[in-house]
Amino acid sequence: MHKDQAYFTTRFTHDRRRDTLWQSLVQHYFSRLISSSDTVLELGAGYGHFINHVRAERRISLDAWEGYVSYLQPGIESHVGNVNDLSFLTPASIDFAFASNLFEHISQGDLALVLRQLKTALRSSGTLNILQPNYYYAYREYFDDYTHRTVYSHTGLCDFLEANGYRVLECRPRFLPLTVKSRLPVSSLLIRLYLLSPWKVMGKQMFVRAQPA
Repeated sequence: MHKDQAYFTTRFTHDRRRDTLWQSLVQHYFSRLISSSDTVLELGAGYGHFINHVRAERRISLDAWEGYVSYLQPGIESHVGNVNDLSFLTPASIDFAFASNLFEHISQGDLALVLRQLKTALRSSGTLNILQPNYYYAYREYFDDYTHRTVYSHTGLCDFLEANGYRVLECRPRFLPLTVKSRLPVSSLLIRLYLLSPWKVMGKQMFVRAQPA
């Protein structure tokens, strides 16, 4: 069994609650950042929960796991390969690049390579949007995922982006809870209320939005 397939059949199995989560996140938060005329790229698309719910003129996805393609809606462009090779992207073609729970799985060297390639692929007004565990708050559980390689706090990730030629537009240290695997129900109403609340109880994932400087 390929290591990517093994991960998706053990640690990161399909869970319908994630679809409810991402449909709500796109509807109540990310839709305001994406225009219907945009080209949206998702890196590390997994089960396609984010990109499937996005409404945009063009949707592009990438994942190293070839099985992910079967979860995508019709019309989404799929690419199977390593995230550090974005040579399939046309220069100045992407308006909104998104990565969720991805960059903690790769080395800092690979992330720097991704950032360099995205600087070419993004339009002048394009943005890179990152959602991932914040080690500052999630240090106890961070390495429960055996594929986590690199540690980032909200401060460290923002500094790394700036050191690699990006300007941070938004940084939310406590954006979401760490996982849907809890006793709490996952509902669109509760997710919307959580996003609106100034008190991010259990918030251990950060959201960072940046643009090439």
